[in-house]
Amino acid sequence: MTVRVGDAAQALDFPEAAKKQLANAQMRRNVRHATDVIRAKRNRVAAEMPDWEALRESARHIKAHTLRYLDTYLEQFEKACTAAGGKVHWAKDADEANAIITAIINSHGEKEVIKIKTMTSDEIRLNPALEAAGITPFETDLADLIVQLGHDQPSHIVVPALHRNKIEIRQLFLEKMQLETLGDKPEDLTDAARRYLREKFLRVKVGIGGANFAIAETGSVCVVESEGNGRMCLTLPQIFISLVGIEKIIPKFSDLEVFLQLLPRSATGERMNPYNSIWTGVSASDGPKEFHVVLLDNGRSEILADPKTRQTLQCIRCAACLNVCPVYRQTGGHAYGSIYSGPIGAIVTPQLQSMQHSQSLPYASSLCGACYDACPVKINIPEVLIELRGKVVAAGDAPASEKIAMKAASFALASSHRLAAAQKLTRIAQWPFVHDGTINKLPGLLAPWSETRNMRAVPAESFREWWKRRRKDQHP
Repeated sequence: MTVRVGDAAQALDFPEAAKKQLANAQMRRNVRHATDVIRAKRNRVAAEMPDWEALRESARHIKAHTLRYLDTYLEQFEKACTAAGGKVHWAKDADEANAIITAIINSHGEKEVIKIKTMTSDEIRLNPALEAAGITPFETDLADLIVQLGHDQPSHIVVPALHRNKIEIRQLFLEKMQLETLGDKPEDLTDAARRYLREKFLRVKVGIGGANFAIAETGSVCVVESEGNGRMCLTLPQIFISLVGIEKIIPKFSDLEVFLQLLPRSATGERMNPYNSIWTGVSASDGPKEFHVVLLDNGRSEILADPKTRQTLQCIRCAACLNVCPVYRQTGGHAYGSIYSGPIGAIVTPQLQSMQHSQSLPYASSLCGACYDACPVKINIPEVLIELRGKVVAAGDAPASEKIAMKAASFALASSHRLAAAQKLTRIAQWPFVHDGTINKLPGLLAPWSETRNMRAVPAESFREWWKRRRKDQHP
């Protein structure tokens, strides 16, 4: 079985990739500005909702219930979608999904497709698979278009080109769209993208999209977006293909009432998405004449089978966790080596690959819990991170230096006398490296701790020693 999550299998380990990204000052400024803006908007619109916490709990319950009975709801979706005129395909992995989609396009003799933003297609590397088959994909989401034209990689779940500023985008458009002049205002850039894409909307006969939600009760697929490109891809092509991760199923149409309040507020700080497209099968008077749904597993069943990490599949891809994460804020999304970045990426990517790759990602967190507080479906990301770290250690894949350090810490902390001895030894050992009360350069295996931070020197007196002396002075 071939499970792909972007280039995660070939990516650098997180510490190495993060170190490289930390040196990119422009990227860090772009990420800080963008996440600050989104987070402020999200906090403001969430605070307007008196039942915000009740909505979060309701969403958590719906997703947890669906995952428990996922087989039943998937079969219900297939039956309802087929009854409405759609065709449902089952793909166990990336290769099978790519083969199904390529075969559908080839059966109509087409060589071009237009795409709604779909992270799942990036997960299985659909674009390279189509190009290898002689089929040209055109991204129509503005951010995805920027990434595609720049031969770049997405850096955020909701805003894939977040690491680019308008000056960089203007230069890219001038070069790739072969424009003679172009202003640097946002409206100038969006107008250039609109003119570039309009011809493709009117000409290309095959559309490909993902799904924010797939409704078992009606066989419907729902996509929410902010630009209208999704609506164009749905209504104009003659053939439409939806690539849907099996975890995107929800039981009832009425469940959208909960998620369509949570998702836009958590993702972009909007009260409502400008475009909410819901379609069911085919219609003789509107939309595509042929509709396909490819239900993708690609490692999800293995996550579902583990009750301790199953909650990972509750994710609705809002990226609220990225926007509050102090680690993501410093490194950006490219350091994660996967289409899924930030805290959710740190738990999704290793699991989708059966813990065979990306084993450094569960350690890309301070376990501060900000992601858990922000998550609209209450995924306890720190809890899952700890569970995955345990799996890395149990498999014997933790670095030898880390094992030695943990054994030493366990030995010292098991006894107050050993701890006191260790503190005294550390005070002596630190002396050559202390300057003005801080340690800014350590040797050997300890060097990574001081490469990007200054640490306070171990004090001359520990709290235990101070407390013992204080009590002795008070009670001679």
